[in-house]
Amino acid sequence: MRLSSVTGRLFRFVATASVSGLLLGALLFLGAYAYFAPQLPSIASLKDPKLTVPLKIYTADHKLIGEFGPNRRSPVRYKDFPPRLIHAFLAAEDANFFHHPGVSVKGLVRAAVNLALTGRKTQGGSTITMQVARNYFLSDRKTFTRKFREILLALRIDRRYSKQKILELYLNKIYFGEGAYGISAAAQTYYGETLDQLTLSQTAMLAGLPQAPSAANPLSDGQAALARRNYVLGRMRDLGYIEPNTYRKAVSEPLSAKLHREQIPVTAGYVADYAREHMLQKYGKKAYTSGYRVITTLDSRNQQDAVQALRSDLLAYDRRHGYRGPEATVPLPSSGGQLPVHRIRQALNQHPPFGGLIAGVVVEVKDKSASVYTLDQGTVQVDWDGLSWARPYKGPNARGPAPKAASDVVSRGDIVRLAPQSGSGGWMLAEIPKAQGALVALDPRTGATRALVGGFDFHQSKYDRVLMAHRQPGSSFKPYIYSAALHSGMTQATVVNNAPVVVPGGFDATWRPQNYERNFSGPTPLRQGLFHSLNLVTIRVLQRIGLENARKYVSRFGFPEKQLPDNLTLALGSAAVTPLQMARGYSVFANGGFLVKPHLIRKIVGPDGKTLYQAKPASACPSGGTGDGATGCAPRVISARNAYIMTEMMHGVIEHGTGRAARKLGRGDLAGKTGTTNEQKDAWFDGFNRHLVAICWVGFDQPATLGHYETGARAALPMWIDFMGAALKGTPESPPLEPSGLVTARVDPATGKRVHRATGNSVFETFRADHLPPFESHDNYAGASAGGSGSGSGAGSSGSSGNLERSLY
Repeated sequence: MRLSSVTGRLFRFVATASVSGLLLGALLFLGAYAYFAPQLPSIASLKDPKLTVPLKIYTADHKLIGEFGPNRRSPVRYKDFPPRLIHAFLAAEDANFFHHPGVSVKGLVRAAVNLALTGRKTQGGSTITMQVARNYFLSDRKTFTRKFREILLALRIDRRYSKQKILELYLNKIYFGEGAYGISAAAQTYYGETLDQLTLSQTAMLAGLPQAPSAANPLSDGQAALARRNYVLGRMRDLGYIEPNTYRKAVSEPLSAKLHREQIPVTAGYVADYAREHMLQKYGKKAYTSGYRVITTLDSRNQQDAVQALRSDLLAYDRRHGYRGPEATVPLPSSGGQLPVHRIRQALNQHPPFGGLIAGVVVEVKDKSASVYTLDQGTVQVDWDGLSWARPYKGPNARGPAPKAASDVVSRGDIVRLAPQSGSGGWMLAEIPKAQGALVALDPRTGATRALVGGFDFHQSKYDRVLMAHRQPGSSFKPYIYSAALHSGMTQATVVNNAPVVVPGGFDATWRPQNYERNFSGPTPLRQGLFHSLNLVTIRVLQRIGLENARKYVSRFGFPEKQLPDNLTLALGSAAVTPLQMARGYSVFANGGFLVKPHLIRKIVGPDGKTLYQAKPASACPSGGTGDGATGCAPRVISARNAYIMTEMMHGVIEHGTGRAARKLGRGDLAGKTGTTNEQKDAWFDGFNRHLVAICWVGFDQPATLGHYETGARAALPMWIDFMGAALKGTPESPPLEPSGLVTARVDPATGKRVHRATGNSVFETFRADHLPPFESHDNYAGASAGGSGSGSGAGSSGSSGNLERSLY
């Protein structure tokens, strides 16, 4: 009886204590809720969360060229999550996610018991919803107040949003290590795959990462990662998400994770940086985190062709002038000793790849070959074909003797550059060029930039020579002067004396310009003056039309008049201009006379997918109109007839003049002009057809001679040929459209006058119908009209005779 009484009293005590505890706990909870609830942040922002998504830059055909921002993230909608991905994360993080109210009481009790027994806050009992609350609104500090706020927020989130939305928020926010935020970025970072391409084993690996993105990282601790992956797979089996056979197959798979940085398939660092700077100025620092996308005007194929052409050209220039020696040296033990691989790799890490050239350390030198250790390729062999070019560099105008053995070129321990030999699979000794280059290509009808390369490698030098380098264009500027001459009444048959010119100057100084060949050929037609690039002819042309008239006229091509020299050196290209300005000017010839505005950005897309900006460039009128303000029509700045005749004259540069190396392309629709400045400090080739203008420049950033004979034809034209050959491959020829009001007539090139009958030297030339030259006075038909419609045997319409004329040049 006494035992029963004691038991009863004990039971009543325990019951009373339990009820009191519950009441006290409830009162504490209500008090804490009353205190913390007003301080909780609004969860309304989760409806459309502002995730930090990087700025991405693309070509016009949607190839990635740049990504800027602190985090890699690509948000994904719930409907695009594969079922096994959802199952893997539920198994790893929160099996009852779809059933609890945002908080797991069992999990919290388990965490409390663990804390009481160990004194450590190791098991937080966090549900997926609680992790959403923490990741979006709270810090990672492990405090009781933060935990309580987390619980309250989770309860609110669960009441406000669907389970699918909460899971979407979770998977797009959490950190997976290696700079990857969100499941899509993680799949790309560790496997280089999209979510639907992941295997079950790979999915389980990713699901195991959020709890320990460093400790269980497959890239740093394979054993820990494997154990965590297999735990997730076991949970998926136990929960009925996968069959036992599927489980056994998945756990038997080896680790396949590797670091996959998102590939940049198109090399366009200068354009990507231009777009980045534009976005930063327009939107501020949020441009890096808000998920903007910029679509440029670049054509990915043209861009890659431009990069290859420029790099090949500069490397060829370098080989012509000899080898400057190794970039550095690494002390190595005597031959036969063990290589200090760790020290070699440390040294090579200081010499990153530039322009496709990799660094390596020479570890063995034989008679006609060398073995070179590289970071990515291991030890490779460089045969004599890849070494024999390397005469010692003796300056831009001299080279040392040809090497006779590999030891004349390299020594053990040298840090050198290697380039792959095209076609052979072998390697060639190379070096990062000291000379620089630029290439820009425009669509002359719209001004859209199809390719832009501002230097050998953006990561080596961020100075964009297309947009920023103001250099003298030399003779490539002459077409603007000749266009002014046609406008003033001269024709391509007008004869100008190729004879010495002496220009008096102040303080008893005189200027005696010379032709590059230092020749004096006497009376010379304008056409030949251009395609032979005769300085003296161009100066006399400028004198005849007048300096001020010429400056005003040349400004029509987009050059500010104040940028043009107020003296006769204007004829020889002494103005400081950028390659982009030259591209704009040459576009006027290519499109039939319209001044278009070059542009690089086609479209800007906001975080919500809406277009924020769409380029609407004023274009060359397809009908050849006047450009007098019609909607979408660029201003006409020279006549269609002037542009056509100038294109014919520059076609002569390629057929018979300084650009004749371009004949190897086998096309009849190309026109252009070489440019070389004093002491060969700048080399240019500027050329086009009706659909593409390309400008190429080579020089040193600090102006210095490129060397004897490094003219535009030698230093820059090969770049243009390589680019245009690739860009126009497979495209039909597109000769200029002949406007009305032109006729062809037979002339004597010695006098520029018309003749009725063929003579040994007579040629056909194209003229404005209202501006035909007179007949030779001794011609049998001297009484015929000197102007008019061009009827009769000496002149034809703009049809068949025009075709005949083109066939003769």
